[in-house]
Amino acid sequence: MSSKAEQASPTAIKTGITHQMTGNEAIARGAWEAGVKVAAAYPGTPSTEIMENMGRYPVGDVHAQWSTNEKVALDVAIGASFAGVRAISMMKHVGLNVASDALMSQSYIGVHGGLVMIVCDDPGIHSSQNEQDSRLFGRFAQVPVFEPSDAQEALDFTKAAFDISERFDTPVIVRSTTRISHTRSPVLVSERITPEDKPFNAEVSKNVMVPGHARVRHPIVIDRLERLAEELETSDLNRLEMGSSKLGIITSSMSYVYVKENLPEASVLKLGLSFPLPKKLIQDFCAKHDRVIVVEELEPVIENEIKTWGLKVEGKEFFPRTGELSPEQVRISFEQAGVLEPEADAMGPQFEPLIRPPVLCAGCPHAMSYTAIRSLDVRVAGDIGCYTLAVGDPLTAIDTTVAMGSSIANATGMYLAGSEEKPIVATIGDSTFIHSGIPPLIDAVYNQANITVILLDNHITAMTGGQENPGTGKTLRGEQTHQVNFEEMIRACGVEWIERVDSYDAGSMLHTMREAIAYRGVSVLIADRPCVLDPVKIKGPSMTVDAKDCNACQGCMNLGCPALIWSDEWYEGRHIVKIDPSACIGCSVCAQFCPTGAIQPTVNLGQTAAKAKPCGGGA
Repeated sequence: MSSKAEQASPTAIKTGITHQMTGNEAIARGAWEAGVKVAAAYPGTPSTEIMENMGRYPVGDVHAQWSTNEKVALDVAIGASFAGVRAISMMKHVGLNVASDALMSQSYIGVHGGLVMIVCDDPGIHSSQNEQDSRLFGRFAQVPVFEPSDAQEALDFTKAAFDISERFDTPVIVRSTTRISHTRSPVLVSERITPEDKPFNAEVSKNVMVPGHARVRHPIVIDRLERLAEELETSDLNRLEMGSSKLGIITSSMSYVYVKENLPEASVLKLGLSFPLPKKLIQDFCAKHDRVIVVEELEPVIENEIKTWGLKVEGKEFFPRTGELSPEQVRISFEQAGVLEPEADAMGPQFEPLIRPPVLCAGCPHAMSYTAIRSLDVRVAGDIGCYTLAVGDPLTAIDTTVAMGSSIANATGMYLAGSEEKPIVATIGDSTFIHSGIPPLIDAVYNQANITVILLDNHITAMTGGQENPGTGKTLRGEQTHQVNFEEMIRACGVEWIERVDSYDAGSMLHTMREAIAYRGVSVLIADRPCVLDPVKIKGPSMTVDAKDCNACQGCMNLGCPALIWSDEWYEGRHIVKIDPSACIGCSVCAQFCPTGAIQPTVNLGQTAAKAKPCGGGA
């Protein structure tokens, strides 16, 4: 296993021996070993750690950057490929939707330096707004899709993807999933290769996709896929493990691991690429087995293509199209298929899971913003970020959430539809605003919408773990750079009403929000407080509850702060509130909502400061 020193300096990792790595660490290592010189990404779980690890490799080896969104990241990598160096772009599955416009054209153009996209899907929807199978995008764009099944293959397939990219003149997708990205397994590492930089290729008919050039390039795309599929017939990227002729399993990615756990002696064809498929290899495999079952997560991508060839295979009759597969689920599916005998207690004792929905952190500035929003009886178009958690109890302050950057345009659409029974508010985070919120703000002003935008500026890309963005003024490597001035940017979009308010100042927040909503036109209120966790955890003296003054009104509990809890104690017939000192950061928002002044800052040895006025100023 890697030491702490090795983790701090990945180039210090010794070659020729195995090291424990997550799939994301292995992908970053594979890109570095392949000689990548430019890497660009936008953070998104489960892909975020790939770029964070790329940023640990020497500046002289690779330029690693956070981009404003996934399309920009891919375009940066495309530009580097045009310039003749190997480049990589990383994103989660929904980020591929954002980048797909560039991908579709680049498929026709091809590459100069190798160009690889890492796309991390999220089966089971652990941290996403939908469940998407990005293999379908590979077929859509007509580019090959690699599918590693563990961290070693994550490294090896990333390197192989660059070789395929350059030899077949094509962008390549390497598809990971949450389980591969975040699971550790042994990885054998190698030294970095340094491919020779190529001079810029000034072939306009290849690089410029006007209709006349695109018509010529389309048949070339089809031909390269046929040539690649032919090479895959004998490629060691696929693995054939022959067993009994009665049953054959065709699988890929993490599904392979679950198949081997349940059927260790089975006859298995493990595919390294889900597109294109090696037709003759699969035909021969099917011919040698009485029954063939395809095991794959999410959509029947492999299964459906095999069926179009007239081959008899089974799959989704037994395996679900939704959710993440697991060893237990694969066993159940094999039992349903009659492959395994049912085991009544195979899954062990069953327990009812404790329902513990995610909540905003203690002291999160978004809690005050949404408390104010909720109190004003408005229609709220939400967006993607930590603040989406305000949809649940007790805040319940979001009416719609579609996709990243959708909130402002959704609010504009509500207004244009004549929906003015309530004031219309869009909420959006600072990183999301930079990602895809600026064009819809311009659109709202241009089309004279009467909406209020609440820009929740917590000074970081918080939901994915505290990554830098143009609003923080720091790069991926922590270097100082230009910091976006939101007021100037918003004013340049044509907005005339702009105010910034401290998110912890309840009185100012409520007052200013009322003014913003009363304004006729597009108004923007910037709710300003840093995230309490990233890049460092903020913690001041915690608050405490004076039991004799607490009347159990629940005013503080409506903030949804996890530091506030109902205690088991009663005081003069009242069930009182308590504050967990280990969770409380001392933001004072709860004290501002306490009508009796029972909540006060804690000082040394349990003493309390002089009573603060209820609903007073911020911390």
